[in-house]
Amino acid sequence: MTNQRGARFVEFIILVSMMFSLIAFGTDSMLPALPEIAAELQLADVNKAQLVVTSFILGTGLGQLFFGPLSDATGRKPAIALGIAVFIAGCVMCYLVQSIEWMLLGRFIQGLGIAGPRTVTIALVRDIYKGRRMAQVMSFTFGVFVLVPAIAPTLGQMIMGQFGWRSIYLSFILFAAVSLAWLWLRQPESHPMEKRRVLSRADFGAAIKDVLGHRSVVTYMTIQGLLLGGLFGYLSSAQQIFVDSFGVGADFPLYFAAITLISGLAAFINGTLVMRLGMRRMVQTAITLALLNAGLSLLFQLFAPAEFGLNGFLVWSILSFLLMSLSLGNLNALAMEPMGHIAGLAAAIIGATSTLMAVVLAIPIGLAFDGSPLPLVGGHLILYTLAFWLLKRHPV
Repeated sequence: MTNQRGARFVEFIILVSMMFSLIAFGTDSMLPALPEIAAELQLADVNKAQLVVTSFILGTGLGQLFFGPLSDATGRKPAIALGIAVFIAGCVMCYLVQSIEWMLLGRFIQGLGIAGPRTVTIALVRDIYKGRRMAQVMSFTFGVFVLVPAIAPTLGQMIMGQFGWRSIYLSFILFAAVSLAWLWLRQPESHPMEKRRVLSRADFGAAIKDVLGHRSVVTYMTIQGLLLGGLFGYLSSAQQIFVDSFGVGADFPLYFAAITLISGLAAFINGTLVMRLGMRRMVQTAITLALLNAGLSLLFQLFAPAEFGLNGFLVWSILSFLLMSLSLGNLNALAMEPMGHIAGLAAAIIGATSTLMAVVLAIPIGLAFDGSPLPLVGGHLILYTLAFWLLKRHPV
């Protein structure tokens, strides 16, 4: 398929961003509702309400292993449609449940479904673009995508205030249905019939061997998992840090919006710079600066906690999100670059591995919340140290 230009290119960016945004909307709009959920479902440990976030992400990671191969066999659009249908079923379940166990199961099912658009959309982009052009598309996509997490907590809080927290799940259904309709009507199928094939167990094993056999793919996939672990740990802890540690109360969505909107500018900057500097150089620079940011912030918290305060946490948060925006799109494009011959399955394996790794890292970071930002910033320092070490040890 030839590259798209002009207005069609802009529409493609927005459409891909909406597919990605289903994950952000499904995650971030729930953040203001966590205390309400903990209270109504009678949780003894309020920190465990964070599992509403991580169970969703866990389902997303596992679901990618199914939807990637499915999209190679049936085409991109049918696989995305099935994923959204499963997501909607999980939303209905969460709307009706009366216990935390069933809530977490419903969230897990939502995650399984949303893995469809999340994974298959990356394969769709790889069908059409490659190299630095793909990195540019992914950067612009993340730039638009970041608008959703910026407004999602505010929308979640507004919906919860008017109709109760369960109604947030009804808004998920509406957003997913609109996104699917737009995709179905406006986006041509990017994986034609002659390229489709049903994958056997042997094919799947061969694809895993192919992915793991590329040193560069494994390196970038692992680094992506480390960075996502920090991101998911932040999302799990953010509401408690802003409300319990710094007392911002109902203004939490505004602070969250400011952080994501400012950091979202980095994706557009990256979309321009990556064409001149290249993906590897952008990743190396961003991770080095993020490591310094986390180290300095941790020192302030340990030796001058009063001076660090809310403003210090905001500065650290903005820089962390900004530098992550300079990394994730490039890391994904770098990992996918050698995998064009198995784009759907490779996107599934890379996405699932990095996401599951991130969940394992994020849960202890979130549950370690002790009334201060210290566990979160310390967790980021460890993760970025490992990412920096990988880049230096495996220059690819």
